[in-house]
Amino acid sequence: MFLLVAVLAAPQALARTPDAAGESRTPTTSQTDTPTTTQADAPVTDPIPQDPVPSTFGLTLAEFAGFPKSEPVPPPTDRRLMRQARINYLGEIPDGSGRKFVPDLNGTMYILNGGAPQPYLDVRAEAGPDFFSGRGLGSGFGFVTFHPEFAKNGIFYTVHTEAFDALQAKTPDWTQPNPILHSVVTEWTAEDPSANTFKGTHREVLRLGFAGLTHAVQQIDFNPAAKRGDEDYGLLYLAAGDGGLGVSSNVPQDLSVPFGKILRIDPMGRSSANGKYGVPRSNPFVNKAGALGEIYAYGMRDPHRFSWDARAGNRLFLGHIGEHAIEAVYEVRAGDNLGWSEREGPFVFDKNDRCHLYPLPPDDEKNGYTYPVAAYDHDPPAGWPCTRDSGHAISGGFVYRGHRLPGLQGKYVFADLVDGRVFYANAGEMHRKDGRLATIYELKIFDPEGRRVTMRDLAGDARVDLRIGTDLAGELYLLAKANGKIWKVTGTRLVPPTPDVLPTLNRNLIAFYDFEHPFVASTGVELDQGSSGTAITLVNGGAAMRVKDGAYPGSNSALQTQQVNPTVKGGNDDWKAGVYSATGVPSLHAFNGVKGATIMGWVKMTGQNPSPNPGSATPGATYGAIGLVGLLSGDSDGHAVRALLELIKVGDEMRLVALGRRVDGGASQTFAANEDWHKLLPLNEWVFLTATFDYDKGTMKLYRNGEPIDGFYVVPGDPWEIGGEGPHYASPTDPRGIKIGGSFPQNTREGNPCNCRMDSLMFLDRVVTPIEVKLQYLMVTKAPW
Repeated sequence: MFLLVAVLAAPQALARTPDAAGESRTPTTSQTDTPTTTQADAPVTDPIPQDPVPSTFGLTLAEFAGFPKSEPVPPPTDRRLMRQARINYLGEIPDGSGRKFVPDLNGTMYILNGGAPQPYLDVRAEAGPDFFSGRGLGSGFGFVTFHPEFAKNGIFYTVHTEAFDALQAKTPDWTQPNPILHSVVTEWTAEDPSANTFKGTHREVLRLGFAGLTHAVQQIDFNPAAKRGDEDYGLLYLAAGDGGLGVSSNVPQDLSVPFGKILRIDPMGRSSANGKYGVPRSNPFVNKAGALGEIYAYGMRDPHRFSWDARAGNRLFLGHIGEHAIEAVYEVRAGDNLGWSEREGPFVFDKNDRCHLYPLPPDDEKNGYTYPVAAYDHDPPAGWPCTRDSGHAISGGFVYRGHRLPGLQGKYVFADLVDGRVFYANAGEMHRKDGRLATIYELKIFDPEGRRVTMRDLAGDARVDLRIGTDLAGELYLLAKANGKIWKVTGTRLVPPTPDVLPTLNRNLIAFYDFEHPFVASTGVELDQGSSGTAITLVNGGAAMRVKDGAYPGSNSALQTQQVNPTVKGGNDDWKAGVYSATGVPSLHAFNGVKGATIMGWVKMTGQNPSPNPGSATPGATYGAIGLVGLLSGDSDGHAVRALLELIKVGDEMRLVALGRRVDGGASQTFAANEDWHKLLPLNEWVFLTATFDYDKGTMKLYRNGEPIDGFYVVPGDPWEIGGEGPHYASPTDPRGIKIGGSFPQNTREGNPCNCRMDSLMFLDRVVTPIEVKLQYLMVTKAPW
């Protein structure tokens, strides 16, 4: 075990992302000074190559609260709005009572005070028939924040959406052309601030008209760190999106309108144009001709969530949802211009080319844009249309300054609200002065019993709709709209950087499928966790093929493949998975001309194998093979393979085999196990299988649970054509794909269905050593989690 420990302890390099632009300058408002894309610049194909780094620790979550079912109005047609409860924040009332508050977009504000959620205020009922939450992902009762002196004055503020008759009967303070919804900021005054049910009065503070269903007013909030006498004390910040217009206009750059801006107002003042609030004199554009004094910062698409770090300068961090590829965190200061829609993150956005981003021009400094301090990009599967939603959106978070979890101290914890991944960046690295993006780390999640889970598991849905909240002590909470639950972060746990993969294998891990990473925009697609990003399709069964059955501790899901209709001769509806292209799969180029390859993964037989009724005239006939995992050759019709782990008939007996071709169109060689396959793969038992293919030496090996399997070569002579002086390589062609659990991943026909489950399938572009096979097996089966 000493070697195992030594390998696990190997340090992982923390690659840095490319430089962004440097410290922001005094903003410019002249659109004539804004550079456009020069088409001589090549588009950026991978804007942020460094994916989030696996963290060396994870979060332990304990269920905190569950919320009743709520319904949007009007009834939704978008399935993304069909949630258990559209809860989107948790905070604590600043009155010393310890009461938590939670808004539901469908209209109810709840109070949590040591028990079940209790309705405090029905915003939907108070707003009347104009209340609107059934179209647009952010519509409805969006946010609530309490005045810092709520305990005395009973005042708090909400923002909600209205439509229907309001569009004709009510006049916004500012509006985009032909608005289809209004964002309404309301002040409420409770008669008794200590009561757990609201009774009191309210007044409208501000109304904005938006031309789109997205990117309206998101968060409204007070700076909780501001003290009486501070410039910021009692000032209300409002994050107003661009209404979806920024992609085709300069609305976010126009300082005469509030859209695509963070606004800052004094809700107790009355100096505004509508006489319902004040405009702080310290705002950066108060004395600028043609500019709104309410604007604090500008150049934004969808400023989703913001928070202040109570220490280290009380910095304001904003989670900003991007258009094409960039999800970003900004440190925002008064007067900042985040660049949208001339910039998306630290890249040029061209309104005439929504499919690409471009590098910054050499003279970019003159434009005065502010760039992110941390960011990650979208990585949709190959071929996914660039104009379609790829299922990623950042949810801003908080710098942890609580006392219960010292391991989180000083870390900005945030999330991807769609797929439910949880991240952090060190606040100490999130600085604008050097123009570098802070390293982002992805956190593992554990339940109270120490089992590794995902937020998808906890939410019961591939689309988590995750948000983050905090109490006044700085402790963190995760919220999921999918099932209307909240979890409190109760601890941290050490975990190896990549707990499922032996560190020595990472460099050569071209494709890796753990069946816990569905593509949120199309859940019948599984995303690759290897270096190639080769997504696979779950054929015929789609998302239903993911089952709750991990092969080892820490694994939660597996892939079910099966013969769907055994009574139908030669049916072509069997569940299998893979990817296929008749011209080769470019992302699998690493297997082009290699000296060796390895296929590793977990298999469990779950039904009759081989499958019955292949369509032959022989009564009781079964298929002649049981498909496991294969890498196709460069000239494959969908069946021929470069490397294959399968069960086939050798003579008259079914055997576990490694089968491979070195040369496209050449002969294959088969290495068959001596032992009865039923003993190697007992029914309903997870088994770790490995097959290695050495194209240079012409050898293959099989392993079971880390141990070599005795076997023999089936084809005499030299079918791989390795005679003569080497080295020898596989054909220099891109493989045409991967097949899992059957043949012909393009689903033209089926020749070897498998009633089985697969987990953590790994495709490597070299021959893995026997000790690495053993260590990979031991690492996941003997891990403490």
